[in-house]
Amino acid sequence: MGGVGLPHNQEDDAMNITVVDFTSHSTGRRFTDVVNDPRVPFQDILDFFNRKEVRIRMKDSELHHDRAAFAGVVKEFERLAAVDRLLRKEDAHTTQRARQAVGVVVLMAMQDEGWDRTGRKGALGRRAKVQRGTTTPGVYINRTGVSRWFTQTERYEPKPASTDRPAWEDLTA
Repeated sequence: MGGVGLPHNQEDDAMNITVVDFTSHSTGRRFTDVVNDPRVPFQDILDFFNRKEVRIRMKDSELHHDRAAFAGVVKEFERLAAVDRLLRKEDAHTTQRARQAVGVVVLMAMQDEGWDRTGRKGALGRRAKVQRGTTTPGVYINRTGVSRWFTQTERYEPKPASTDRPAWEDLTA
């Protein structure tokens, strides 16, 4: 359960994002190529972001560390064997689409937790210089920052509390 005054999921456990949820989402539906690509461990990605402790750390990252939600879990995410293999061994186009799809999963997880996008991006790392158009697997790696493979991510904020007055207040007027 969330802290006093903080948004939280109505149930004790976070809602699980499924492939159907992702492909039905207004942004996720643009990434069916990623979902259907056997090189992309999409179910592993969903499983990671469906974990309650991951979502708690993402919210803590925004609330207590003034860092993007994904920054709170990106190192652990990149250490997943299937994700590491994807980012190191596949061509740049495949990994770019997969990284973008991860951003949508983060968006869906944060929305599920009662958070909204701020419209700002947070830095995760700075790319090493690579010749434009390079498709060599593994060369798009960061030289600085908290992430090896992701450069930026969306920032989030708790949804504002409802401004509607409780029904009982109308009775006292």
